Amino acid sequence: MIRSIFSVSALTLVSRVIGFVRDLMLANFLGASAISDAFNVAFRIPNHFRSIFAEGAFNAAFVPAFAKVAAQRGQDAALVFADRIFAYLMLAQLVLLGAALVFMPAVVSLLAPGFVGDPARFGLAVELTRITFPYLAFISLVVLLGGVLNAVGRFAAPAATAILLNLAMIGTLLLSGYFPTAGHAVAWGVLISGVLQFLLVAADALRANVMLEFRLPKVTPEVKQFWTTFVPAAAGSAGSQIAVFADTIIASFLVEGAITWLYFADRMNQLPIGVIAVAVGTVLLSEMSRRIAAGDEAGARHAQLRAIELTLVFTLPAVAAFMILPETLMGALFVHGKFTAADALQSARALSAYAFGLAAFVLIRAFTVTFHSRGDTRTPVIAMVVAILINIGLKLVLMQPLGHVGLALATGVGAWINLILLGWFARRQGLIGLDDRAKRVLPRLFIAFATLSAVLLGGSYGLKSLIGTGGGADRIALVVLMALGALAYGGALIVLFGREFIPELKRLRRGVGATEG
Repeated sequence: MIRSIFSVSALTLVSRVIGFVRDLMLANFLGASAISDAFNVAFRIPNHFRSIFAEGAFNAAFVPAFAKVAAQRGQDAALVFADRIFAYLMLAQLVLLGAALVFMPAVVSLLAPGFVGDPARFGLAVELTRITFPYLAFISLVVLLGGVLNAVGRFAAPAATAILLNLAMIGTLLLSGYFPTAGHAVAWGVLISGVLQFLLVAADALRANVMLEFRLPKVTPEVKQFWTTFVPAAAGSAGSQIAVFADTIIASFLVEGAITWLYFADRMNQLPIGVIAVAVGTVLLSEMSRRIAAGDEAGARHAQLRAIELTLVFTLPAVAAFMILPETLMGALFVHGKFTAADALQSARALSAYAFGLAAFVLIRAFTVTFHSRGDTRTPVIAMVVAILINIGLKLVLMQPLGHVGLALATGVGAWINLILLGWFARRQGLIGLDDRAKRVLPRLFIAFATLSAVLLGGSYGLKSLIGTGGGADRIALVVLMALGALAYGGALIVLFGREFIPELKRLRRGVGATEG
């Protein structure tokens, strides 16, 4: 399992690095402008629907069901089941796409109501969303084929799809002179990437002999069970997206640029979520579903605890950096072209607020798998609904005094409430608990986190006194602080774990950590 996590994480990291280049180009070409705000709305709308109906909900319902059918009746029967789901997915996407293209002004009015009073931003958002929305149909097929590939132990191609998204957007930005605006160019890049991603996973599915066929929709016991599981999972995914919808809706009423400031802060915050949480969640769902289907409950719990430990090892440094160094990070990375130092400062304020909930966001994936791997998609919905209600209430309270920063802070609070409720439900049902190794490891990780935070805080204060801030000073400070932080955190881990640390890293690299205590 650990080897698969590292494989997915490595590919996701490549994607995030290329995505970072993409974001630098977006900042340079679009800045924090009306065009940038319109594109971010156009990009978010299909991604919201993807998160609700495709990625999160679909994987939660499909992967355990596929694993169960494969374990009971063989892979051929599981592929027939996947074909049936493929037919339903295609029909649903065609209906959704047709309705969205016809009623796009109403969709944009609903999700960015603040644009209605600004004809330029509203018209551009509608135009760009009509270009990006068909991306949803392609990415839904990518998610389905990716779920089949994950279920049979192939993780590389699905994890690499996001690389194509970033490359396509970069390519069209470089050709933006041939489009009406840079916003139009990058919107077409999103659509082109959907085609490329589908071709990538389809090619891998053909190589693995698991390519799907179109069969007429048919209600079988397995399909019926899938829908029984999918509906509450979709409701849960919808709940999580309501918070993101709320950010877009409320930010559309704030000053021009607020949506873009939140976008770049969220992109930084999504780096550890994408590299760590998504990889762990993807592999852990497949691993736990397979073990539980085989009756290996102890092995499933062991895999989950090791995944949680691994998640924290790589997440805690990001939490420290985002909370202590947000201005240095955003200033060093994004101030260029049309993205000003003032824009970077506003994004930095949002990043520090997002960082408050980063650890919770990353761990939610591993905790949710506790229920999804057992076919329970309802319990996470309960936790999600409570968290979302509190989240939105806080957004409405904090938007006036704190502006866009209040939206980010409310998001972090909601994440912690969600995680606490998931842990409480799992504990009450006897599905999770710390073993001896976890009780030994977790306190030491937080000591390492405290050590890193102290070094970054002291180093940042000292460098500001020596070289100041802004421009090249921020870039120099970022390089120095990254080196100091790596030495501090790595050294703390070696001191705290002693002789266990190096052998543990070797076991992780060889991919055997999941089966050793």
